[in-house]
Amino acid sequence: MALTARALNRSTLQRQLLLERAPLGVTEAVRRVVCLQAQHPGSPYVALWNRVADFDPKHLDGAVSGFELVRSTLMRLTLHLVHAGDYRAFREGMEPTLRGSRLHDPRFTKAGFTAADADALLPDLLAYAGSVRTGAEMKARLEAGRGGPVENVVWRMVRQYAPLWHAPTGPPWSFGTAQAFVTANELPVLRDPEASAAGLAALLRRYLEGFGPASVPDMAQFTTAPRGLVREAVKALEGGLERLEGPDGTVLYDVPGAPLPGEDAPAPPRLMAMWDSVLLAYADRSRVIPPEYRKHVIRVNGDTLPTLLVDGYVAGVWRPVDGGIEASAFHPLTAGDWDGLAAEAASLGTLLADRDPRVYGRYDHWWTKGLPAAETRVLPY
Repeated sequence: MALTARALNRSTLQRQLLLERAPLGVTEAVRRVVCLQAQHPGSPYVALWNRVADFDPKHLDGAVSGFELVRSTLMRLTLHLVHAGDYRAFREGMEPTLRGSRLHDPRFTKAGFTAADADALLPDLLAYAGSVRTGAEMKARLEAGRGGPVENVVWRMVRQYAPLWHAPTGPPWSFGTAQAFVTANELPVLRDPEASAAGLAALLRRYLEGFGPASVPDMAQFTTAPRGLVREAVKALEGGLERLEGPDGTVLYDVPGAPLPGEDAPAPPRLMAMWDSVLLAYADRSRVIPPEYRKHVIRVNGDTLPTLLVDGYVAGVWRPVDGGIEASAFHPLTAGDWDGLAAEAASLGTLLADRDPRVYGRYDHWWTKGLPAAETRVLPY
């Protein structure tokens, strides 16, 4: 079965709950979409507002405080919010990548630490974090185990490798600049190739459920796992997967019976969160981002700006400003498109007003560097 580029776009949008807001609770919604990028604390809220009908941010507050949804370093070596029931398999699948990138980072070894040092210190650190500890307390515990001060880079690498969950530290978005940690309630098996292989296979199957159909390069991009390990995991799954053909002949994999909406399925406008997963989950970003816009949306340091989604594709960027949402379109939009975006901005304004009206204000410097806006409008709250 051959799929067009537009059919792939609509598949992504449907599985990511972006064709229609779904009447789901926040925990089930996160499980359905697999994960939410969470390095900016406000982004999971904006992402779920885009996906859940009648989204109430207090429900996300409660799911996070109750550790039904957990924030930890996982795919692409960055912070994600995932369902607690998915955490162990996801973490085991990411083990080789996290271990190699964190405990063998040149900055880690230059500071006098080895992977063996971290392995020796980890059991005590995890036992100490059996109840919530601040970042300062955790670093002090690491230093006590080491018998002397450790550089900040060492603590950063250790905490990103260790199976720790971030504990909420308060409003407006549950997590802030202060950090606190608690040990995962079900510890993953570390340094075990069989557990890692099984975990990666489970993670990739879930990825296909939430983002498929997809290629091996797409899966490697989503996880940052080596392609060789991804191919092995796909081979282990292959008897339970369907093979499809992409628009350029690329081999795509999918779970049997997964929805494949028609390419003419309507896609309503959306104001996507900064670092939204759909912008980062594929090697071929043209599934959602027109190639000519990619460098404007994904900046040189990896910052991925909040985007306008029009007819299923990135059409510009947005930011909160005094009095509303400033929407900058990269190409001319119709009056109907602007009306749809204005309605979304009014709804988003209600969410932001009680939390942080300038949610992404610290990234305004990207706008001063110039963006190719065909038209810019301030859409009032």
